[in-house]
Amino acid sequence: MKFVLTSHNIKLTKSIENHILSRIEKLEHFDRWAIDARVNLEHDNTRSPEKQFKCSIRLGVKGNDLYATDYENDLYAAIDLVTKKMEQQIRKRHSKQKARIHNEPARAKARKQN
Repeated sequence: MKFVLTSHNIKLTKSIENHILSRIEKLEHFDRWAIDARVNLEHDNTRSPEKQFKCSIRLGVKGNDLYATDYENDLYAAIDLVTKKMEQQIRKRHSKQKARIHNEPARAKARKQN
């Protein structure tokens, strides 16, 4: 999977990058067909202290891309919460696909019985 990391007003350290990479690998485990992941980190001093850090992830997949963003007072917490949101979107998308696959034969069977 292609990985792009950008930051604004944040000095990227190796620990931040490793934390993000570990979370992206977890997302890749949920959806192995992901094409790329774009992570954007921002620090905004003008916002309230509770919501200074912003993390957003755009996951390129077949079809519509998945996007999640979160604001927190701790950068690592923002990264964790945004990956949790992304996991939920991947699970929802996967459930819809499975339901679509299983609904078509069930409808055909119901039509045959009638």
